[in-house]
Amino acid sequence: MDRSDPAPSGEPDRPSVPEQRSGEDPYLRVNDLRVRFDTSDGVVRAVDGVSFSVQRGRTLGIVGESGSGKSVTSLAVLGLHEEKRTTITGEISVGGRQLVGLPEEEVRRLRGRDMAMIFQDPLSALHPYFTVGRQIAEAYRVHHPKAGKRAARQRAVDMLGRVGIPQPARRFDQYPHEFSGGMRQRAMIAMALVNDPDLLIADEPTTALDVTVQAQILDLLADLQAEFHSAIIMITHDLGVVSQIADEVLVMYGGRAVEHGSVEQVLRRPQHPYTWGLLSSVPSLHGDADADLVPIAGNPPSLINLPSGCAFHPRCRYADRNGDRSRTEVPQLRPAGGPGHLVACHLSADDRTRLYAEDIAHVGVAR
Repeated sequence: MDRSDPAPSGEPDRPSVPEQRSGEDPYLRVNDLRVRFDTSDGVVRAVDGVSFSVQRGRTLGIVGESGSGKSVTSLAVLGLHEEKRTTITGEISVGGRQLVGLPEEEVRRLRGRDMAMIFQDPLSALHPYFTVGRQIAEAYRVHHPKAGKRAARQRAVDMLGRVGIPQPARRFDQYPHEFSGGMRQRAMIAMALVNDPDLLIADEPTTALDVTVQAQILDLLADLQAEFHSAIIMITHDLGVVSQIADEVLVMYGGRAVEHGSVEQVLRRPQHPYTWGLLSSVPSLHGDADADLVPIAGNPPSLINLPSGCAFHPRCRYADRNGDRSRTEVPQLRPAGGPGHLVACHLSADDRTRLYAEDIAHVGVAR
């Protein structure tokens, strides 16, 4: 990981996101994180100056379309990017320890013990040639080298039982293809939690699951968080999931943070037109059943050739209200009214309030 990459010329320095809560210090701090990939087509700015923090016992939801930088951010926290083609700058602090620039071997000691991840597709993440129980036991023995096979097996069986898998001793010896989708996801959670990590990152953990199993997984994560007092990052495109499990929300677009605040603030009083668009594309139980969902016009930007100024301006209906400012000036995160609520938008607070009310009336979505 290279710490020498400066901020791109011509762009303003982005301020760090202030702490959202008082009291306990954040377990994870990310400040001005930038992730670049060198490709034959050019440099991909996958994450461009993102900052946030998470306390133990709390959950941060990171939302946005595919390609917004959500998963790249989480993989950077765990040090899972290939070093040869990746440049990472900024600060990532886990439990007070700075990870950017730390040797791979030291990051590996922390990965699985202090921080762990639930990957998006458990069928791909689990090795098809080894039993589920063996893989969980191996994850335990990596960080407990003095533990014997019998102790590791018992620990894995206990974790399978804890995440709600029936007959865990028998299931220990089964292969991933013998598990249902929901059970594979539970097994992934068991593997992530087998070493009692203080930070858990869940990358789209409910995407391929039906609604009933999804609710069970979310309840399970909430119960385990209460038991282990862990900090959780929930990466998802599903705002319904965020509303159920998260305490705070970070909205990303084009590798940048465009809005950050509590769930109540972001989902009930959103301040960025992109957030309005995300909400407009979600069906509502309380709105007009015959109303059409309104997708966001256009496509997500190329991270090799980001639009100048506000990256969202080519898709924003309100970009022309500030003249050329949206096309020439990158908006910075600034207070949006409520405590801890931040937005990166050139529209004035009065304009955002008025336009959001018009936007609700236009799309017919109750929020």
